[in-house]
Amino acid sequence: MWAMEMGVGWISNAGHATQTKALHWFSSMLAGIFMCRIVYGLTGVISASFVKEYSKLNGKQKLEWNNRGFSTFHAIVAASISLYLLLASGLFDDSQDELMINKTSVLSDTILGVSIGYFLSDLAMIFYYYPALGGTEYVIHHGLSMYSIIQSLLSGQAHIYILMVLFTEITTPFVNLRWYLDVAGLKNSKLYVYNGVALFLGWLVARVILFVFFFYHMFTHFDQVKQVYPMGFYSLLTVPPAMAIMNLFWFWKIARGMIKTLGKARHSQ
Repeated sequence: MWAMEMGVGWISNAGHATQTKALHWFSSMLAGIFMCRIVYGLTGVISASFVKEYSKLNGKQKLEWNNRGFSTFHAIVAASISLYLLLASGLFDDSQDELMINKTSVLSDTILGVSIGYFLSDLAMIFYYYPALGGTEYVIHHGLSMYSIIQSLLSGQAHIYILMVLFTEITTPFVNLRWYLDVAGLKNSKLYVYNGVALFLGWLVARVILFVFFFYHMFTHFDQVKQVYPMGFYSLLTVPPAMAIMNLFWFWKIARGMIKTLGKARHSQ
């Protein structure tokens, strides 16, 4: 019995994952999957009615077009709720009653569950149509994201750090708009250039500078971070750096693309 309790304590925060909470998480995950399915269908219907370039796309392009529709929707919802919880809700304000690292809410549990549903939906499509919708880097990114979210839900710890990382999804709409403009034949448009600059700046703020703050916050609150259950603690020390490296790699590619696009724009004037 003692060994079993030690094992549970190493991989989770014993006693947090009640049956009621588990039902809430599962319902939120299903809601996320349902959301993706609905938005996928609506993207196709709306695009066919109002975007003339949509009818010119082949089957694979329409598939990715619709897929990026629900990834954009999830990114806006997840980033907005994460920003609210981090800055406006007061959830993570300093308090003597509870440690910041242990603070959660019904809304934070819900958005994390919905995000698991999104990542599962996107991964399912990536695997089914592999590699049409993304390669190994997307599988690694989604896998690490779900691994971290599931641990945070089961333990009720480190929600503040998961929400910080979830906010980085705010760059996704710019990534998707870049792809939409490309396949629609608008790669030489001013909107493509403006979006490229916005993507560069957004990525710099949300996925580079924010991660610097993320690590600074962990360092200054390390006395609380050490109280996270063992697997969660070691995950906090390894998963964010891995994601930061991927973000830097993609940032380098985005910067190169922006420089190339701006150069073409100057020559065309």
